Amino acid sequence: MPDLFTAADARHWALLTRAALAARRTEIDALNVFPVPDGDTGTNLYLTFDAAIDEVVAMHESAGRLGEATLVDECRSLKRAILLSARGNSGVIVSQLVGGLCETVIDRGADAVDPVLLADAFARGAAAARACVAHPQEGTILTVADAGAAAAVEAADAGGSLDDVCAAAVDAAQEALARTPDQLEALRHAGVVDAGGAGCVLMLESFHRVVTGRWTTTDEGLLSAGPALHRRSEWRHLPASGPTLPAARVPTAAADAPAVPATGPAWRAGLSGHDPLDHEGEAIGTGPAYEVMYLLSDTTEEAVKALTSTLDGLGDSLLVVGGPELWNVHVHVDDPGAAVEAGVTAGRPERIRITHFASQVASREHTTSRLGVVACAAGPGVEALFEEAGAVVVASGPARRASAGQLLDAVRETGATVVVLLPGDRDTLMAAEIAAKAASGEGIDAHVVPARTTVQAIAALAVLDPAGSLHTNVVAMTGAAVSTRHGAVTVATKQALTWAGVCHPGDVLGIVDGDVAFLGTDLVEAAREVLGRLLSAGGELVTLVVGADAEPDLATRTAAALDHDRPDVEVVVVDGGQPVYPLLIGVE
Repeated sequence: MPDLFTAADARHWALLTRAALAARRTEIDALNVFPVPDGDTGTNLYLTFDAAIDEVVAMHESAGRLGEATLVDECRSLKRAILLSARGNSGVIVSQLVGGLCETVIDRGADAVDPVLLADAFARGAAAARACVAHPQEGTILTVADAGAAAAVEAADAGGSLDDVCAAAVDAAQEALARTPDQLEALRHAGVVDAGGAGCVLMLESFHRVVTGRWTTTDEGLLSAGPALHRRSEWRHLPASGPTLPAARVPTAAADAPAVPATGPAWRAGLSGHDPLDHEGEAIGTGPAYEVMYLLSDTTEEAVKALTSTLDGLGDSLLVVGGPELWNVHVHVDDPGAAVEAGVTAGRPERIRITHFASQVASREHTTSRLGVVACAAGPGVEALFEEAGAVVVASGPARRASAGQLLDAVRETGATVVVLLPGDRDTLMAAEIAAKAASGEGIDAHVVPARTTVQAIAALAVLDPAGSLHTNVVAMTGAAVSTRHGAVTVATKQALTWAGVCHPGDVLGIVDGDVAFLGTDLVEAAREVLGRLLSAGGELVTLVVGADAEPDLATRTAAALDHDRPDVEVVVVDGGQPVYPLLIGVE
């Protein structure tokens, strides 16, 4: 039997990895050292694979090749799908691991993978994952992936089989995972290994299972999979195990709490409009009469070069961006039919849009494109607030982080040519940046405002000026977000070591700028202490976002305490409905 990894094996591997993550996601979540149920690494990894596989199934079904795609086809589909499905930091990093692996197969045009090529793929995936992180930290998934890749290359160089290569990668990754507490102080104090690294080990173990065919239901390792999975030769959805995630409950806000003003110019995000200025800043009427835009697929690099030359001779303001599978074409011409015909010659144009400048309702010679806004919301109250402000909202919170694909869909839904994204938490920041990059390939100018918390997103939306330029808005919204100091109060559900000492289930945690600053016994007193620390550097406006599990009078009592301590500070209350945190606090 040839020592090769085939397209069917690739399908087996993806399904098995998803099944493994589904079965062990709660255990990986539990490895997170933060002592409240905000740890969702395992869930993010599972959802990343789950959404990516569903997308690949849809692509293959539409192409009529489900279960019959070549290895290169599978790699191309999975690379794009997992990038757009990535959830949280862990999902983004794993998308780069998988993407680098897929790129190796695509670049070689391989129908099957031998031991040397598989080792090269592991190495390229690990390098891609490390390259996507601005400040790599040892003792994380990056360390585990590097160790597995190095061992795989060594085994392949020694003439090892696929079994040898995968076994070496698994053994080295497991050893590296066991050493992560020695490299990260937080892991050592918590007595756990790195959660993302554990997910990486699962991925490599799944490779080994596929190669060896050793499928068991009694294995005591990280993976347990039924023998029927080995016989599957197509992308097929397997039922996920694990607990059902509860829906958030909307709390009752204090009756006398002031409402957040959700009306007025500062809270209205504009819909899109065509920018009547060309790329040189000249007014409409001095150039060609039509704008032509379309997406182009089923093409080649040579055909795209020829198309670019043809369109350059037809008009101006030419943009041909993207590749290699999908390109976005934009040009101003007097003969739109010729521009579309050129696209038909080069490949398959779709989403064709032709605009006659002179027929537009009003001349906007001195205006700029109005902005679209995409905002992530962790609870129904926050979602309603953002929607009233005119944003397209994506649900995102603990255990259900928004993926890059969901954010990209929301960017498209705005209908705008310029869009601002507000991630609302630090784990979604990388996914938002991926979505913005993907949107740029579709001719959409998308920018991420680094709002890492709900209160920072609220502050950023409050200074939005739909009549202003994109640059002016991004600068103002970024300034509002980063200058908003943030805190929270919550209740510990497990014993853990925090910056404030060892906490126990039931302890109230006071969080200041993302860190546990102190332990307490009463939510109101803890909120009062958090506010005192946040306001020590000054502040004029306090925002209280009430969570799903908060007592009805929590906001009222907190506001009353603040009025006693700082009567000069204005307070607004948002009925947020977010899980985990009874109260989120922002100070501007």
